Amino acid sequence: MSNSAAEAMTESSALVSLKNISKTYKKGKELVPVLTDINLEINRGDFVALMGPSGSGKTTLLNLLGGLDSPSAGELIIAGQRIDKYSSGQLTKWRARNVGFIFQFYNLMPVLSAEKNVELPLLLTNLSSKERKMHVAAALDLVGLSERAKHYPRELSGGQEQRVAIARALVSDPNLLLCDEPTGDLDRATADEILALMQELNREQQKTIIMVTHDPRAADHARRTLHLDKGKLIQE
Repeated sequence: MSNSAAEAMTESSALVSLKNISKTYKKGKELVPVLTDINLEINRGDFVALMGPSGSGKTTLLNLLGGLDSPSAGELIIAGQRIDKYSSGQLTKWRARNVGFIFQFYNLMPVLSAEKNVELPLLLTNLSSKERKMHVAAALDLVGLSERAKHYPRELSGGQEQRVAIARALVSDPNLLLCDEPTGDLDRATADEILALMQELNREQQKTIIMVTHDPRAADHARRTLHLDKGKLIQE
């Protein structure tokens, strides 16, 4: 195969590919299955909502996709890399380059300003201080918070804190944004603003987004919705 043909195949392939993924935890002497034979492909630029009842395996699946945990069986391929074969050290480096996380409770450092919170992932890179500042400024501008760069979390609203968290997730320009109930702690109006921002990032920046949510109105902002029940993918 020629180099150009190989590159064309790489470009057209799914960003995320799960093949017979299972996850089992050990509880005492008992094995507890959490995910069973998950087969799924997610293309670059997709926006997927992941729904299901509590205990269905949604967060476990998100953790696998983010390299925070490893599957018990199956193949997990992201951007052409078999991350299920990586060591914990390799996963740490891979996450820093490829994944941005957005959580329900923001997880901002209260003693750091917005810009310093956003800068945190870049401290794991080889960027100079000047380069880090440029990246931080661009990320805060993208979420509409340039004027709040020097403010501390206590000086921000919940929606503004989540925007800082989104800027932090974006600052390293990751392949994948993984969101765990990103609007679960926000009022409806603020939640809609955050979801509209995520749609814009998906549409204008071509960010691939996977969002765990219990909220059907939040899921309506995604391009498609997947459902998990008792560790199995049951419908789309």
